[in-house]
Amino acid sequence: MPWSPTLNLMDLDRTRPLWRQIAAEIIRRIKNGTYPPGSRVPSTLEIAQEFGVVNATAAKAMRHVREQGWTRGEVGLGTFVADPLPPADEAESTS
Repeated sequence: MPWSPTLNLMDLDRTRPLWRQIAAEIIRRIKNGTYPPGSRVPSTLEIAQEFGVVNATAAKAMRHVREQGWTRGEVGLGTFVADPLPPADEAESTS
């Protein structure tokens, strides 16, 4: 089966930057438990490959997710879902 990115580029909301759409998807996965609190999230490279974007776009999306309080980085270990999660009214959902 041929590879295809998670976000179909034909289905994207062209009024919102791609990095924001990726950030919203990562936050959705955190909220629905796909990435539970304390768990490691995919690396920027893995995100770029999954969504079919360049590394800089994935990095910008992940930086936004971190700035909103959904993740935290640990030098040499990776990026992890915040534990506890930020209160819904204090963190932008990027929807």
